[in-house]
Amino acid sequence: MLKDRMGNSLTAHEATKKGLNRIFNIWLDLWLWKLRLIDCVPIHFVRRWAFRISGVKIGKDTIIHQGARFFYPAGVEIGEDTIIGDHAFLDGRAKLTIGSHVDVASSVHFYCSEHDINAQDFGAIEEPVTIGDYCFIGPRAIILPGVTIGKGAVVAAGAVVTKNVGDFEVVGGVPAKVIGERMNKNPQYRLGRARLFQ
Repeated sequence: MLKDRMGNSLTAHEATKKGLNRIFNIWLDLWLWKLRLIDCVPIHFVRRWAFRISGVKIGKDTIIHQGARFFYPAGVEIGEDTIIGDHAFLDGRAKLTIGSHVDVASSVHFYCSEHDINAQDFGAIEEPVTIGDYCFIGPRAIILPGVTIGKGAVVAAGAVVTKNVGDFEVVGGVPAKVIGERMNKNPQYRLGRARLFQ
């Protein structure tokens, strides 16, 4: 008799599905390990190429700095002229969409999945995350599943965003709350050139 980790009986079909899922996750872990090795190459276009063949959709002139980590790269889409800072974590288990001209600082974490603390099996809840164009996400901010951040919004350093953020709102704190408003409602800037070997 086959059983799952909770001790529940499994049909042959359910056991096969779980086995195939396990094989896929082992393959994904190996692929992510290879991406970490490629991440040591201090040349943007080499890393961008590796991320693209891993399934990340990356727009023109977008830069991803060293140390970025992905969980299921095929679920991540990034627009044009966006900069992802070093040591960012991008979770693609549900769709993660980051717009164009977005400035993501160092060590920002985007999560599209979290544990259901009330579920009997402590299973996952997956919800997409969307970041609008011209946003700025400050260092060490955390964006949780299901959040949409509107165009031109600013997330302060260290904020934990648990709810949607409106266009041009400035939020900060834990949990993040509105602390201001961005005055420029018609941004048209380009972010410029990233440092060559980062």
